Amino acid sequence: MPDVRLASPQGKWILLTTVLGSSMAMLDSTVVNVALPRIGRDLDADLAALQWTVNAYMLTLAGLILLGGSLGDRYGRRKVFVVGVVWFAAASLLCGLAPNAGVLVAARALQGVGGALLTPGSLALIQASFHPDDRGRAVGLWSGFGGIGAAVGPFVGGWLVDGPGWRWVFLLNVPLALVCAPIAVRHVPESADGRTDHGHFDVLGAVLGALTLALVTYALIEARSGSLVVVVTAVAGLAAGVAFVSVEKRRPDPMMPLGIFASRQFTAVNLVTLCVYAAFGGFFFLAALQLQVVVGWSALAAGTALLPTTALMLLFSARSGALADRIGPRIPLTVGPLLCAAGMLLMLRVGPDASYLADVLPALLVLGTGMVTLVAPLTATVLGSVDTSRAGLASGINNAAARAAGLIAVAALPLVAGMGSEAYRSASAFDSAFGRAMVVCAGVLVVGSAVAFAMVRSLPAGCRRPECRTHGSVLTPPLEGERTRGRLS
Repeated sequence: MPDVRLASPQGKWILLTTVLGSSMAMLDSTVVNVALPRIGRDLDADLAALQWTVNAYMLTLAGLILLGGSLGDRYGRRKVFVVGVVWFAAASLLCGLAPNAGVLVAARALQGVGGALLTPGSLALIQASFHPDDRGRAVGLWSGFGGIGAAVGPFVGGWLVDGPGWRWVFLLNVPLALVCAPIAVRHVPESADGRTDHGHFDVLGAVLGALTLALVTYALIEARSGSLVVVVTAVAGLAAGVAFVSVEKRRPDPMMPLGIFASRQFTAVNLVTLCVYAAFGGFFFLAALQLQVVVGWSALAAGTALLPTTALMLLFSARSGALADRIGPRIPLTVGPLLCAAGMLLMLRVGPDASYLADVLPALLVLGTGMVTLVAPLTATVLGSVDTSRAGLASGINNAAARAAGLIAVAALPLVAGMGSEAYRSASAFDSAFGRAMVVCAGVLVVGSAVAFAMVRSLPAGCRRPECRTHGSVLTPPLEGERTRGRLS
């Protein structure tokens, strides 16, 4: 049984290490959007290249995050975590030195691989290291400090872009890794599952899942060309998806056991997840561009402007979870997406010469209130809809679904909104398309609300409750591990 106490020096080192590791991934997911206009100008990149700059990272992260948790369970959580930190830093260095958009996109894909190793590993280390009496508080501190990292991300990103340059958005990860990795090796105890009945890794499932996302993403981003290659890629993506489902159904030890979707509640909440995080992913990708390209703000001003949503999440997510415990998840999961939809429709007022206090802030406050309302109940419903022994797996699937939804949204939303390949270079063209995109996002959120109202029911008494009560990420729901062994898959 793990016996490290939180108040001990070793406990503090473990907490510092895991916070640094998860903050690297959280910072990267929030700061890059703010840097996109400057990246596009410096590298002479079109809108498709900017989409790939975001999506290459999300693609490998979403496709491999479940596998990353399993690797830590088998080969050692500290070992896989340290490998992830070093890998992430090396890929970040390559991003910062990228001479063109192609190299940047490839480096971002490598970054996602590192993120898939360190993101589940940071929580697994806490679960496996701390004494049971301290584990809940340690997870809460880890989640809270990680949320602060997500909150300052846009601000730090904007400051770096306007100051030393966008390349430092990526290079910042290198000194963080140089601190994090040695502390982990020196102070964090190694742990593994310890079982002898491990099955084979579902490498084929992981490859087919990532391939499906990659092909569909390519088809959506390049669909403007209308070429035969796009059509063939789209068909191949659908075929890969069918093959993924077939493989997962037949394997004795699948990466994503399809039987877990036999729970109607679990299926419903994942449908809601797909809707809300598709809207969030599309919104935060386009909002940072809108504030700089159309409103004319600096990267620092644009990044700072987006802080209220994360701040609201940090301040009130725990209270929202407590409220959902009393009234059940159905009302929050119905009302929350509607509030978010209203916030995105309020963003239609944000155009040239927009006022922050009169136009931007009200929209973000309504959006943030909706996010606070729904995120904690969403996680609680995921955990409460499956057997306790599968809670870590359920959380991992839900987290991966949210990332995949954001990935598809960033690929599809510019196409649906009618953005041309050079749209972000024209304030008027981008403004018009942004308005259409916000209406689409609001519509997707309304669909999510309808699914929640029709399909989500009360949670059974005594079901598993989230340990991550405080959450600050606006792009993904919190990860939850299996309490008994710290496993994520």
